[in-house]
Amino acid sequence: MLGELFVAGFIAASGFVTAGVFGSFYHLVTGEPARFFGEMNGPVSGLVLLIMWLFAGPFIFMRNAIQNYYREMFSPKMLAAAGGLATMWSICSGTIVLGIILVL
Repeated sequence: MLGELFVAGFIAASGFVTAGVFGSFYHLVTGEPARFFGEMNGPVSGLVLLIMWLFAGPFIFMRNAIQNYYREMFSPKMLAAAGGLATMWSICSGTIVLGIILVL
């Protein structure tokens, strides 16, 4: 039981790190922070944005939640709920990332 919890924590941490790397890389390349509303000028840019949203989603989600908390638009309960959702999303994306790494 405890071992499975450690594995889930490792997968979630891998997902959070992947989200941070994707979000920061997007910010480095484009000069603007990653967000859920982006311009899709064609099928290739749409696919790139979809992949970016898939993996950088927890980073974008928590950044927006923390900003709204500091602006007093979110209560602490909403911030905790956003953290839980971002953790679950990170577990999903971390599973995909670790699966890809293990295949390689």
